[in-house]
Amino acid sequence: MTNKTHEADVAFIKALAELLRDNDLTELEVKRDYSEDDSLNVRVARQTIVAPAPVQTTVPVAAAAPAAAAAAPVAAAAAEDPASHPGAVASPMVGTVYLQAEPGSPAFITVGQQVAEGDTLLIVEAMKTMNHIPAPKSGIVKRILVEDGAAVEFGSPLAIIE
Repeated sequence: MTNKTHEADVAFIKALAELLRDNDLTELEVKRDYSEDDSLNVRVARQTIVAPAPVQTTVPVAAAAPAAAAAAPVAAAAAEDPASHPGAVASPMVGTVYLQAEPGSPAFITVGQQVAEGDTLLIVEAMKTMNHIPAPKSGIVKRILVEDGAAVEFGSPLAIIE
């Protein structure tokens, strides 16, 4: 590749980055064919943090013991923002999440299941690569925060392990 082509490619990539920023996009992929044996594949992405939608929970105060009633605001606050939970497992990448290895097979995890550190919790597909997401610690799966086939962003909470 000549230096002139290289400079044109750099200018092209800079223009794509500007397009990404100006249109508030998170990802852009382009293939540029020069000839039959010469092409340029470019993927420009930027990291965004998406706050999860708040979850409403109700605790029946009349049925709760005094200690449980005092803990209710703390539990409700943790339920509102699963990403701040100490047992939250966050997505390490942007992609599509799968709860099972293939359609029809059993799910990797279920609520209430005991998992060991390193066990596969789910798969995040990114750029046609299946990335197994391991449990960061041993514990019990308290919540699964994503649906099979859903898109996830970097840092999105996937599950809670206590």
